Amino acid sequence: MAATNKTELLDITQKEFRKLGKVIGGVDPATATQKDEDDTSIKDVIAHRAHWIDLFIGWHADGQAGKKVHFPAKGYKWNDLKRYNADLRATQADLDWDDAVMFLQARYEKLIDFIETHSDEQLYAEPMKGANNAWPTGRWAEAAGPSHFRSAAKYLRARLKALA
Repeated sequence: MAATNKTELLDITQKEFRKLGKVIGGVDPATATQKDEDDTSIKDVIAHRAHWIDLFIGWHADGQAGKKVHFPAKGYKWNDLKRYNADLRATQADLDWDDAVMFLQARYEKLIDFIETHSDEQLYAEPMKGANNAWPTGRWAEAAGPSHFRSAAKYLRARLKALA
């Protein structure tokens, strides 16, 4: 169930990040960089989740500034996600495991700061500007943060089990 206020959003964001952190803590660099059948590694998933927080914050900023919001990014449509994610993996290929984990930590802190500096009204009173749907800003933040943390933890647990 989606958060409906700032307190719930902060709580779920912190809770899901802690859970993901516990799984990340058990991953060594060699395991983190092993590719699966989809050419994706644990490191790739963690760096991807950090990147999506930046996308969300950029979408919000563009909407607030009255600019066109490109979803998911300029030159891509939602049905291009497979290509977008492959392009992102190529862009992030030089990140090592420690860098990916630090990138995620830094973006988590940026997301927490974003949530803390916005009121319930700013987060939930109306749809996010530029999003062209009914989701309020808080719901977009939840999708970029805790929902992504949850899915990343699920992927990591499954991948670690498959590698064991």
